[in-house]
Amino acid sequence: MSRIGKRPVTIPSGVTANIADGVLTVKGPKGTLTLTLRDEISYTVDGDTILVKPANDTKGARAFWGMQRTLVDNLVTGVTQGYTKVLEITGVGYRANAQGKNLKLQLGYSHDVDFPVPEGIEIKTPDNTTVEISGIDKQKVGQVAAEIRRWRKPEPYKGKGIKYRGEFIFRKEGKKK
Repeated sequence: MSRIGKRPVTIPSGVTANIADGVLTVKGPKGTLTLTLRDEISYTVDGDTILVKPANDTKGARAFWGMQRTLVDNLVTGVTQGYTKVLEITGVGYRANAQGKNLKLQLGYSHDVDFPVPEGIEIKTPDNTTVEISGIDKQKVGQVAAEIRRWRKPEPYKGKGIKYRGEFIFRKEGKKK
């Protein structure tokens, strides 16, 4: 039994959920998200809750049960609150600047990095060393944050690079003379 899968997903007021043709559509104040449903799992919309249960008692159905319930919960949270990831840039001369649909990064390379902002994602730079990525799709927000971080991962000696807010960088001791 999946402890996560057993809990029903509550639908807040102002949010509607529909199941049609193997697709769950959730509409809310921030937008609309869809999820392709798996055949091993049965989904039921009962008023203000969505119940996720395995359709049969196979190992595959039990394996997907909790994950599918979490994906449905992420849809509901996304259309009501949205998701935000914050990146912090550390290093002399390292900075970021949001310019329309592009994010301009100066990360110590011989050239500036222009990162195109994907559809459905909003990027803000409150200051030169902070990048806020927000959107309604949790997977897309995390993917964009990971792609930006990949340009200059934090290094363990001086801690320079792009890191998530709250991420701990294990620091190493330098050379000894």
